[in-house]
Amino acid sequence: MTRLFSAYVIVDWSAAAKPATGADSVWIGVLKRDVRFRMSFESHNPATRQEAEKVLATVLDDLKKRGERALLGFDFPLGFPRGFADALKLTGDPPWRAVWDQVDKMVKDKADNTNNRFGVGSELNRRITGGPFPFWGCPPKDALTTLQPKRTRAHGPGDLPEFRHTDLAAKGAASIWKLYYNGSVGGQALLGIPAIKRLKAARGEAVRVWPFETGFKALNEADLEGVEAVVAEVYPSLLKIKAAPGEVKDLVQVRETAEHFARLDEAGKLAEQFGPAADMDPAVVVDAEREEGWILGAGR
Repeated sequence: MTRLFSAYVIVDWSAAAKPATGADSVWIGVLKRDVRFRMSFESHNPATRQEAEKVLATVLDDLKKRGERALLGFDFPLGFPRGFADALKLTGDPPWRAVWDQVDKMVKDKADNTNNRFGVGSELNRRITGGPFPFWGCPPKDALTTLQPKRTRAHGPGDLPEFRHTDLAAKGAASIWKLYYNGSVGGQALLGIPAIKRLKAARGEAVRVWPFETGFKALNEADLEGVEAVVAEVYPSLLKIKAAPGEVKDLVQVRETAEHFARLDEAGKLAEQFGPAADMDPAVVVDAEREEGWILGAGR
């Protein structure tokens, strides 16, 4: 039984607007083999997203030199609910890539972590509905006509869905439309997607984003020929992780998530996690592959 990966890199992203370390900042967990070929864990806690990108580049360069393939998991959505690209009248195909290009064009994220995510959410709202919907959540001082601190209304028929298929399958995942407050994965996605796009641009076809570029299917060695890293969306809350007193929860989450996927891989059970559950509606598979993405392990 051969493993698909020899290293597992899990990133707990942050949308912080100033440099930060400790709880609620960026944590990068790396589980890889040491000089004696035993699995060993190391963590990094860069103060800014720019520093985090540099750390990730260094980690991936090191693994490439060693000829080791990595699973690279990020804890924010890699895609938006179905219909988002259409609502923005984006013409590129596939929809996920058109959205990535659009978000990358709009987001400004500076070296000191100051960023324009609320302005981006406001502008996307203006283009989609002309009002403060579907994105919501910001400090009162950042409120605009097209972005409000609190949710202004529920999603109804004819609106973009509040959740992706995978958010519902994961039970408890937050909506990407939420840009601020606890669990605001929307802000993380707006700032994280451009970072992954840059990482991919630097490495070309050697980095593949699942399920968009690999297909929503169980992966095998032949699928990953020449691939140095597979980027996937992860959701540590699926694992019911508890930090011991005095431990930073984010650090524990990246460590235990990396160890979880390593154990599955060792047992020959990780490959199937990249495919849909047997009873999944084929239309959901298409949505996941073309625009929404999927959380690794959700609904299985």
